[in-house]
Amino acid sequence: MKYYPASFPPLTEASQLPSLLKGGAKKTLWSFFFLNKSGEELDMAGEKEVSLFLDSGAFSAYTKGIEINLDDYIQFIKDNIEFLDVYANLDVIGDPEATLKNQKKMEKAGLNPLPCFHYGENYKYFKYYLENYDYVALGGIAVKRNRQGIVKFLDQCFDMVCDQPSRMPKVKIHGFGVTGLPMMMRYPWWSVDSTSWVLMGRFGNVYVPRRKNGKWIYDESTWNVCISNRSPGITMEGKHFDTFSNAEKQEILAYLEEKVYLIGLSSFKAVKAKSYELKENERWSGKEAIQDEVRTLTSSGLLKGERMVEIIEEAGLSNDYKQRDELNIIYFLDLEKNMPDWPWPFKLKRQRGFMAR
Repeated sequence: MKYYPASFPPLTEASQLPSLLKGGAKKTLWSFFFLNKSGEELDMAGEKEVSLFLDSGAFSAYTKGIEINLDDYIQFIKDNIEFLDVYANLDVIGDPEATLKNQKKMEKAGLNPLPCFHYGENYKYFKYYLENYDYVALGGIAVKRNRQGIVKFLDQCFDMVCDQPSRMPKVKIHGFGVTGLPMMMRYPWWSVDSTSWVLMGRFGNVYVPRRKNGKWIYDESTWNVCISNRSPGITMEGKHFDTFSNAEKQEILAYLEEKVYLIGLSSFKAVKAKSYELKENERWSGKEAIQDEVRTLTSSGLLKGERMVEIIEEAGLSNDYKQRDELNIIYFLDLEKNMPDWPWPFKLKRQRGFMAR
């Protein structure tokens, strides 16, 4: 199974592309909608060995009430074809017939886009794609919906994909926004993508696998550890690193040591915001306290006109989102290596709650 870490603009800033490369990623998924909106170009920072999956970004555009021009999308693909390993059809959310028409228009323009089928659409379109293409994408499953509804949809899709006596998939399937472990393990995906690696890192979290008999286990429940020293959930039991048991902390620290990452250390001080100049190892932490009464304490303990400064004593995961991004990429690449080799058979076994393969 291939894992494409999905990114969003700015791609060459805020560490996304550098973190991908430093974390060892050799492929990524980018959205035309965001690229087109930001005006960025696909120069890959000179790293042409990175395999790029281009999504149209139709769902993002749909949620914002913006329409993507098909001709613009076609031209963008042609202009950047040297960078593209895979590019998806411009799907029309809620209109599978229009999606199919776009597929044909792109093919008439000399392209070979990945066809897309979505949750809630008539399965006759999926049947058509299975009969005419060897690689198909499934979408509309990353948004918050009833979990059982998504499972039922995917069960039906993979029953059609794996309808041979051997139950082996007859075509390759990509899952947009699929990196939840139960969903990844349940179906024989050829490829999946998600932004979890970067979103969790920016929220202050890192993924840490469990360990059994001295080996890191990737096919079972994984810790999602909040490690930032500025997280609002710093006191939440079982969420922030500081609230874990000593035994759990030792396991987490062992993983970080093996991957050569430090937790890091920061100290904080309150200063007069208007007159203070940040030093090289300092940055602003939080907003300036604003109160009408001079010297009145705010809820954060700051006085009027004061702002908190974070002093980086030792750079690490707790105070550097770039390092969290890198470690999360490493986790997903290790997860990718530990997934079964494609193809594998799809067989349903029902159980209470979430149905397992």
